[in-house]
Amino acid sequence: MPTTQLSFQSRAEHRDWLSRNAALPRGFRVGTSSLTFVPVEAPKPGRMNLSLIALDRPTDAFAAKFTRNAFPGAPILIGRQRLQGAALSAVLVNNKISNVCAPGGVETAEQICGEVGRLLGRPGAEVFPSSTGVIGWRLPADAMVAALPAAVASFQSQSILPVAEAIMTTDLYPKIRRVELPGGGSIVGIAKGAGMIEPNLATMLVFILTDVQVSRAELRATLDEAVDGSFQDISIDSDTSVSDTVLLASSNVVATPDLAAFRAGVRQVCRALAGDVVRNGEGVHHVIRVLVKGAPSRQIARELGKAVVNSPLFQCAVNGNDPNVGRLVCALGKEIGIRGTPVDPSKISMSIAGECIFSQCTMRLSPAVEERLVAHLKGAELYASVPPPDGMTFKPGIDYPKHERCVEIEVSLEAGSASCEVLGTDRSHEYITENADYRS
Repeated sequence: MPTTQLSFQSRAEHRDWLSRNAALPRGFRVGTSSLTFVPVEAPKPGRMNLSLIALDRPTDAFAAKFTRNAFPGAPILIGRQRLQGAALSAVLVNNKISNVCAPGGVETAEQICGEVGRLLGRPGAEVFPSSTGVIGWRLPADAMVAALPAAVASFQSQSILPVAEAIMTTDLYPKIRRVELPGGGSIVGIAKGAGMIEPNLATMLVFILTDVQVSRAELRATLDEAVDGSFQDISIDSDTSVSDTVLLASSNVVATPDLAAFRAGVRQVCRALAGDVVRNGEGVHHVIRVLVKGAPSRQIARELGKAVVNSPLFQCAVNGNDPNVGRLVCALGKEIGIRGTPVDPSKISMSIAGECIFSQCTMRLSPAVEERLVAHLKGAELYASVPPPDGMTFKPGIDYPKHERCVEIEVSLEAGSASCEVLGTDRSHEYITENADYRS
């Protein structure tokens, strides 16, 4: 993920960094508004944010990747159709309701896109919808349409930060990444994502904007490559969302003679945002990075890495700063055994923070190793879990990322030349509380 690790001493310092990286690429405008509504399915007032990302001129250079869940939301169904269209003029994003399997979901989304198009003087078919939030509820179409003029009236071309904030649900903080390109162009990406994270893709919305001139075909090939090496290599809870979207669009206003730099920039933004999504997962105290090397194929390496980060027992041990490495060995052995992975267990070795803890089917532990592993886990902790006085409701200890340190795990299979790095997280009290109370 990021090659240079960031660290922040306060929320204010993090906000300042976000602001400095939020400048919009040329050719884009963004606006936001909010509304109150009462869900038909649960008569309890709620608040929804609307975000508009608009191009100064329609572009044919846009690409998107979507969830592989068999029950995708209406925005995914529409988005797949939009990819066949000639042009993109705007993206409309709402939080709070994901518009998944809701009665009339596609028709409602198209109605709202049509109104966006009318306000912008463009066809509704050039508006790309995206939604995140509760599954199964209907969008409050009338209230959303009524709030759209305020979003258009707030258009500005300076900063994407208002949209990065508006698309959040259970996120603790907004996520922005930026790359400057040779020739004056730039790439800026934002992400929403905190739970139900297991690619294909993750519960996340990602919007990446650039102003460099690039063809539609090149843009789509670039996104395919970047997503495969970033968002497909993360997991928080092994649940695949019904709303995942990664969209890349170019305003095509800055000449770029260096497509290799552009491709590398998109990869860098995607990998950094993928790390941000994991770090900001619901109730996450530790990010776990697993490098599996010497594998027969990259896919096998990815599967084994995810088996480690998705193990509930290992996740809980890491959360408690307990180097219970037997759970790591069990998780890996389970995956190898179930899949019949073509590896020789006697050649497999595992390490944490550079400490060999397993080789030749034998644990390599001692009190000194145990002490160093505990120190490593504590050093990677984002914040300690401190329950409030009632002893029941655990709350996050921070609302900004203190650092980018990870629990570092390496697995060597000696069965090939392929490798894959997977990011995952621990499992905390906060995660359980957040998802037990998500709708209430």
